[in-house]
Amino acid sequence: MFRITKRTLGLMLALCAIAMPLASMAEEAAPAVVAAVEAAAPAVSAADAMFAVNNTWMMVSIFLVFTMHLGFATVEAGLTRAKNTVNILFKNTAIVAIGLLTYTLIGFNLMYPGDSWLLGKVLGFAGFGVGNGLAFNDPALITSAYNPGYTYWTDFLFQGMFAATAATIVSGAVAERIKLGPFLIFCTLYVALVYPFVGSWVWGAGWLSTLGGCGFHDFAGSTLVHSVGGWGALAGIIMLGPRLGKYVNGKVKAIMGHSMPLLTIGVFLLWLGWFGFNGGSVLSADPGMVSYVLVTTSLAAAAGIIGSMVATWTIQNKPDLSMVLNGCLAGLVGITAGADVVSVKAAVLIGLICGAVAVVSVMAFDKIKIDDPVGATTVHLVCGILGTLFAGVFSADYKVWVQLVGIAAYGAVCFPAALAIFGVLKATVGLRVSKEEELKGLDLGEHGMEAYNGFQFFTNM
Repeated sequence: MFRITKRTLGLMLALCAIAMPLASMAEEAAPAVVAAVEAAAPAVSAADAMFAVNNTWMMVSIFLVFTMHLGFATVEAGLTRAKNTVNILFKNTAIVAIGLLTYTLIGFNLMYPGDSWLLGKVLGFAGFGVGNGLAFNDPALITSAYNPGYTYWTDFLFQGMFAATAATIVSGAVAERIKLGPFLIFCTLYVALVYPFVGSWVWGAGWLSTLGGCGFHDFAGSTLVHSVGGWGALAGIIMLGPRLGKYVNGKVKAIMGHSMPLLTIGVFLLWLGWFGFNGGSVLSADPGMVSYVLVTTSLAAAAGIIGSMVATWTIQNKPDLSMVLNGCLAGLVGITAGADVVSVKAAVLIGLICGAVAVVSVMAFDKIKIDDPVGATTVHLVCGILGTLFAGVFSADYKVWVQLVGIAAYGAVCFPAALAIFGVLKATVGLRVSKEEELKGLDLGEHGMEAYNGFQFFTNM
């Protein structure tokens, strides 16, 4: 049992006698200390705080969109054969680098020319490079001219991630039979010139942004990103032709992907990335709008799963996992144009329709011998067009005819441009690998390595 001795009690009383005056002195000095600290600290206004919050959310969105490249890589790898996995992964790695570097060199200022229009509001160019030679912290670069809620550098990197995405879409459609070199040349030209040129028509305040008084509405890129990539994918498929063994004696022969786990992981990574793709396209951290966009985005993805599940179960009598996962992506692409302006009910309906259409579209492309190993033309082109149209159908603020004009304008430029690039490459350096290399696999033929050591074999599948 603890006992307090006279000596201990005396020591405690002495300490109290010393502490009480010190406490009194500290209490009297506290206001002066606080005032001194406040005077030394820089004043932070509400506007400065909101700027920091907006900029932080935009940077988080950049990180999320960046994860989509891993998603595309795993989706494409899962839906193709093991012997082509290294090639798929290599292309998706190179595309990110090509997209960012070309966007730095020319793309950003071609897409966002400011007042530097050269041909009406159709073509503009603000010069090569980014930052205009100013210091990284120059006041002129702190706030973007287009989006004053965050820095110029954040604006550039966010848009650069979108540019790289457009080329990634083409990769899966032409998989398993295209030469690596010509493919990378196509990506460089398409992302450096075509994507930013047509993107300036809407996001760069070009002619489509004011058409019909309301302008063409594509919130996060159902057309500006996804169908631009989709038109390029369709052109590549046509110029290449189908894979060996895909269409035999007038019949469609299924060529199964080698990894459903990789495909599933990729789709969920893409869904995660879409929170930044659409959520970041609010261009601020506005809590109401960001949260609403995330809701419509998620509901459309979920409805896409259900729509494709019902369609494939009805048509094939069994639910097809690859179709259902592509249905999820179809719903995401479909909602991307109008995620900020359609109702919750409309978002669900858009997802359901796009999910079901995705199943029918994949089968229809097979019937006309358009061999797309990953369904990129369906998910990104067909559902990108549908989603852009639905933004006009389900929103009272935008006009269907304006949306149709925009869709047609993008197709009229992107598809012929992609055909021309592929055509020149085919006539000069060639597009397609040899029959032997295609049978052996592009991993060994193009890279001299295997994704799964010891599991390669010759096949005409």
